Amino acid sequence: MDKVVATAAQAVADVPDGATLAVGGFGLSGVPNVLIQALYERGSSGLGVVSNNCGAMESGLAVLLAAGRIARVTGSYIGANKEFARQYLAGELEVELIPQGTLAERLRAGGAGIPAFFTPAGVGTQVADGGLPWRYDGRGGVAVASPPKEVRVFDGAEYVLERGIRTDFALVRAAKGDRHGNLVFNKSARNFNPLAATAGRVTVAEVEELVEPGEIDPDAVHLPGVFVQRVVALTPRQAGAKMIENRTVSPPAAGGSGGA
Repeated sequence: MDKVVATAAQAVADVPDGATLAVGGFGLSGVPNVLIQALYERGSSGLGVVSNNCGAMESGLAVLLAAGRIARVTGSYIGANKEFARQYLAGELEVELIPQGTLAERLRAGGAGIPAFFTPAGVGTQVADGGLPWRYDGRGGVAVASPPKEVRVFDGAEYVLERGIRTDFALVRAAKGDRHGNLVFNKSARNFNPLAATAGRVTVAEVEELVEPGEIDPDAVHLPGVFVQRVVALTPRQAGAKMIENRTVSPPAAGGSGGA
């Protein structure tokens, strides 16, 4: 089945207000910026987003966040996103912060049809006991706090019950993909994109390089096309647009130009 959609706008045209979205990316790596921009231009609002972080440097999910289109974030990292922190502390945004490994496993479990699992991460903290601020009241108080979770003992150790995550849609970015939706991710982009893709009931992938079925070695496929419903081929300009959050360079070697 050819899953290629002509434009990003067509790929997200049926995302309604209030939809939940699993969004791939790790920092600025592998973020589906083109699909996010198309969603912004469509005007969808009241969105519930599940993602490791919520964009940075006015890119990625930060575009939707700054426009007030996101109602709830389930993630593990606020980072240097000052607008994210401001909306959270002002009570404009509901935020469920989750240990990073637990977030990854909740997405994986949801995609695998596993409704819940037990993990030691968070036992003895507010992650398990409840009380984490999900929404502030804008005056320094907590309007909505996380509920306590079930804790059970296995082999003498305590584990907390975590629910698998399923979302209405998933937006991901891949380095390469074919018309059947088989995807290959590049390095750190593989951290959350495959997990987000499996968690979405409708998964849309933007791909930097579109190839024909059979051109990707089956052993090289990171995500089978069964998890992907729509594919958008990026233009060379879109595919080549890369951002660096914190540029770090080594100082020149002392006493020389570095030449041979």
